[in-house]
Amino acid sequence: MIRIYNHYISTVFLVLFVIEYCIFFVAMYFGNELRFLYTQSWYSDSQIVLESFLFATTLSISMAGIGLYRRNLGLTEYELLSRTSVAFSVSILVLVTVYYISPDFIIARSILVYALIISLIGMLICRYMFNKLAGKSLLQKKILLIGSGNNANKILNNKSGYIHKGFDIIGCFSTTQEKTIVPIHAILNADDANKTIFDIVHQHKINEIVVALDDRRSSMPVNELLDCKISGIKIIDLLSFYEREKACLDLENLKPSWMVFSDGFAQSGLRTILKRLVDISASFFLLVLALPVMLFTVLAIYLESGFRAPIIYRQTRVGENNKNFDVLKFRSMKTDAEAQGIQFAKVNDTRITKVGTFIRKARIDELPQIFNVFKGDMSFVGPRPERPIFVEEFEKNIPYYRERHRIKPGITGWAQLCYPYGENEYDAIQKLQYDLYYVKNYSLFLDLTIIIHTVEVVLWGKGAR
Repeated sequence: MIRIYNHYISTVFLVLFVIEYCIFFVAMYFGNELRFLYTQSWYSDSQIVLESFLFATTLSISMAGIGLYRRNLGLTEYELLSRTSVAFSVSILVLVTVYYISPDFIIARSILVYALIISLIGMLICRYMFNKLAGKSLLQKKILLIGSGNNANKILNNKSGYIHKGFDIIGCFSTTQEKTIVPIHAILNADDANKTIFDIVHQHKINEIVVALDDRRSSMPVNELLDCKISGIKIIDLLSFYEREKACLDLENLKPSWMVFSDGFAQSGLRTILKRLVDISASFFLLVLALPVMLFTVLAIYLESGFRAPIIYRQTRVGENNKNFDVLKFRSMKTDAEAQGIQFAKVNDTRITKVGTFIRKARIDELPQIFNVFKGDMSFVGPRPERPIFVEEFEKNIPYYRERHRIKPGITGWAQLCYPYGENEYDAIQKLQYDLYYVKNYSLFLDLTIIIHTVEVVLWGKGAR
């Protein structure tokens, strides 16, 4: 893992991105060579380089947007061929649009077809090799857990939840002061009480130690950890481990002191200005692209509900610094949806209209929030705004819930990419862990990452209810 502007990126997937970018880049060159195999090419070397750059950049961003470089993409979600087909289709659409707007970029159709075929073959070969190598223990960091209680057991139970993870948990070191919860076979010093952490590190060639004690005050083996630290072994705490590997902050172990002394949670003036510029630019671009869709949505709602029914639904939400504002959405529910009181949307909610079912799945109902962004009530990227009645309840029961309101809410956000749609307090707790990660680490780089990956959410209908 490497850290870019406080956001962790998988080194393995970054290398994969670079390799496939190079494949796409040279594909255009070879496409030109195949097209003009027996004749002189119409294009100069500088033109081919420019076309290759445009082609590779478009295709790589499309693949990133579809989620093909997401390190926590589960095996059931992977769907390589279907995702690749969508990525290539989106790329063709973008390239045709660029060619139409700027005719100087137009390339022969036969060259483009050759480049697409070469890119597809090259990418599939690359993915096959990647899947073979990614699971090799040689490429994985060996981790030792200090502790054998609830925290250690939680990590052990989650360790197989992702594919292509960059670590392998070798086992646990149990201290005498802590109650053992993990399976006995996972404890590396179970057969020899005199075995030290340093002995285990050398025996199993450990690369990193994660301190996962339930109570660090009474059972922390400080001297042994110092021996390992001085010997060059990296040691991190549980919160840093979750932040790096799951891109969230673990609420069960989060302490105010950790938040105070950790890097992040900084909102400088320049960062705020840049974020506002990105908000306005991204919202204007989205408005131009989405205007025809918005007009069709208005017509569809009118046809289903009648011309007297409201098109826009206004709802009070909690924004930055706990200030309320009216969020705008296309109405996706029946006009009497809250006759029985305020409640979360649920799976197969009978209050949702036929048009509403579609626009929710495609996230079209969120498009009017572009005007909230222009007004300054919302950002393009940020925690999703919640209703005051729910916020009041969550703040009573969920620690640190107020902290998500330190920044402006957003149309899309980190929690929307990492966790399904929430319908109860448990879901609110899980999503808060991702929201706090964003509040702590937000940057222009992270915002652009979220914007790109939002394409996957829209096309795959993730989290929609």
